[in-house]
Amino acid sequence: MKTFRKDFLWGGATAANQFEGAWDVDGKGASVSDMCTNGSHTSPKRITPVLEEGTLYPSHEAIDFYHHYAEDIALFAEMGFKTFRLSIAWTRIFPTGLEDGPNEAGLAFYDRVFDECKKHGIEPLVTISHYEMPYALIEKYNGWEDRICIDAFLKYCEAIFARYKDKVKYWLTFNEINSGTMAMGSVLSTGTIKGYSGAAMGAPDKPQERFQALHHQFVASAKAVKLAHEKYPQFKMGNMCLFATMYPSTCNPDDIIETQKQMQMMNWFCSDIQVRGAYPYYADRFFEEKGISIKMEDGDREILKEGTVDFYTFSYYMSNCVTTKKDAAETSGNLMGGVKNPYLKSSDWGWQIDPKGLRYTLNEIYGRYQIPLMVVENGLGAFDEKKEDGSVDDDYRIDYLRQHIAQMKEAVADGVDLMGYTPWGCIDLVSASTGEMAKRYGFIYVDKYDDGTGTLARSRKKSFYWYQKVIRTNGEEI
Repeated sequence: MKTFRKDFLWGGATAANQFEGAWDVDGKGASVSDMCTNGSHTSPKRITPVLEEGTLYPSHEAIDFYHHYAEDIALFAEMGFKTFRLSIAWTRIFPTGLEDGPNEAGLAFYDRVFDECKKHGIEPLVTISHYEMPYALIEKYNGWEDRICIDAFLKYCEAIFARYKDKVKYWLTFNEINSGTMAMGSVLSTGTIKGYSGAAMGAPDKPQERFQALHHQFVASAKAVKLAHEKYPQFKMGNMCLFATMYPSTCNPDDIIETQKQMQMMNWFCSDIQVRGAYPYYADRFFEEKGISIKMEDGDREILKEGTVDFYTFSYYMSNCVTTKKDAAETSGNLMGGVKNPYLKSSDWGWQIDPKGLRYTLNEIYGRYQIPLMVVENGLGAFDEKKEDGSVDDDYRIDYLRQHIAQMKEAVADGVDLMGYTPWGCIDLVSASTGEMAKRYGFIYVDKYDDGTGTLARSRKKSFYWYQKVIRTNGEEI
């Protein structure tokens, strides 16, 4: 029976805005995430057009990887990481996105990070844009709604491709690009919030702006992939989607049709374009019913065909149940809403835990696209209690990851070409959805708290040693 390949890329995943800190150091400009306050699962984080005095902005310090990168990468190496997924902060390289040339201090920082990875035999997996677009592009152009962002993004890609051509092999263009299909994506994903101040997940929904912005991201992604394939054939270029697996709540055909429609627009729409190179057939009716008209320029369709990705990556945290019943109570916490699945348990934040759904999802994606897959986010956000001796017994996290790895192994046995696994937040970092530190995911505990205090000291959790064994045995001992 098939099992994980010998060159399987075990590792962990992070994002610059959630763990780097040093938000204005060495010439870095403000990103959209730098304008987001802290929050909690009961009080939403906000985005403010100007920084408010006396308000905590978690990304400003985060866990200060900027000054702890050597220590952190050494800990990843101790676990046995084969790969480390991180993002480059666009505003470290082009502070406003509008500069003629890159910021050398920003380029030099990632040189040091990648050199440290190579020293430990760790392959970087780099997300080019992970909710970190320059805030200046939002202020001036309403983010990705303006086509000028394509040129700004390509200029950024040209700079980092040329600089790191001998240090980075695996690239992802946009993080969770399909979050732009939802209203919540207008803040961190498409940046179509010019002049808006308020709850980051509650910005006014303007579908025309969002989907026009998404089109510009599709073109930018395809152009970046095309550039890489032509100038840097050693690169492997991937997409990255948030996969929200959905089941019909009942066998009522209405629920089944509704589930199919939501799966199409949430989970397949963006990847159909990035993998297959064209807008899918079902997009026309959706746009017509929503009153959306996508403005394309000559050559856009050809660019999409020429810039398809080499491998498909995705995040997987939960599944959802879909129903057409108007009086059905929604599941609290699940990002995509939906109704409660009576067969599943939930995390502390109300996210329904569905390991078998990962096997199902891997088979669905691979059956559709037949290109290598990678799970680049998966994990359990939980309240971790540090004991007096400094230990953290996070057996609940071990159990969560063990079950998901077991189902990945089943998917591989099914015949899925799975190339790697990078659990989210391999070191404690700021939560993207709530802006909290209390929602911890890591194998490594960081002494940092929601009020901004903490020594930033790192320590190993119980899951650290468990994951070390998993990697050492290539997933045979879980």
